[in-house]
Amino acid sequence: MTAPVAWSLAWSEDGELAPQDRFDLLQSLVQTESQDVQPSLIAAVEVMELTEVSGSHCTSVTRLWA
Repeated sequence: MTAPVAWSLAWSEDGELAPQDRFDLLQSLVQTESQDVQPSLIAAVEVMELTEVSGSHCTSVTRLWA
C-alpha cells in the first residue's frame, strides 16, 4: 500500500481529515512505523467507527492485519 497523496486528501470544514483518508493514512503509517509506535496507531484505527470507513478495501485491511 502506498501513502495517500497529500494534495488529494479531503478535509472537512472544521479542518479534520476525511474519515476514509484518515483510515488510509493510519494504515500506511502502521506499515512503516517502528514496533514501538504501531500499537498506538492500531488503537487509533480500532476506535474509528465502521461507518467512517465503509468504502475501505477489505483485501488491504485483511492483508494488514494478517
